[in-house]
Amino acid sequence: MKLDTTLYFITDSTGVSDGKFLRTVEEACKGGATIIQIREKDKTTREYLELAEKTHQITLKYNIPLIIDDRVDIALAVNAEGVHVGQSDMPVDIARKLMGKNKIVGATTKTVAQAVEAHEKGADYLGVGAIYPTTTKVKTIITSVETLCDIVKSVPINVNAIGGLNKDNIYVLQGSGIDGICVVSAIMKSDDPQYATAQLKKAFLELSNK
Repeated sequence: MKLDTTLYFITDSTGVSDGKFLRTVEEACKGGATIIQIREKDKTTREYLELAEKTHQITLKYNIPLIIDDRVDIALAVNAEGVHVGQSDMPVDIARKLMGKNKIVGATTKTVAQAVEAHEKGADYLGVGAIYPTTTKVKTIITSVETLCDIVKSVPINVNAIGGLNKDNIYVLQGSGIDGICVVSAIMKSDDPQYATAQLKKAFLELSNK
């Protein structure tokens, strides 16, 4: 599958039934999400595995890559298209070795040095942020748009902004040169995920003149 990070949807199952979760994933696919990451911090390995399998069935139908956050074992078990690792997760080079050269490996970075290292160790794309404070259960350290621009210039791989982004506040990213945006709540908490996804994608494409 082609790596297109234009609209990178990261899931959050907190307080959501599996049925609603999977419907949201499918609606996001219909709305134009280009890559989907399943991120579960609190589920058991078996729960994570089962939800990842069901999610992958949907993303395969739409030919959209599924990325597993943090857990290389889950990614391999469900034959997902890739894995994403943070600064406190498995190192990029080890994730790459385990996943193989044909899978996608993404990394979270907050500085130019981290970005360069991730690229050198085999990352295919970077998630950079948080640009804004986020409501998801993730430790938030704000990254300036200036740093984001510097990271874009420092590596030849895709760079995405992440953190509290929605269609009304992404204007701060104009001119940054990023390849896409990562969103969680803007889709997960929407009453109409398909429409929300389409609007987010439209807003970013207009902003970036893609």
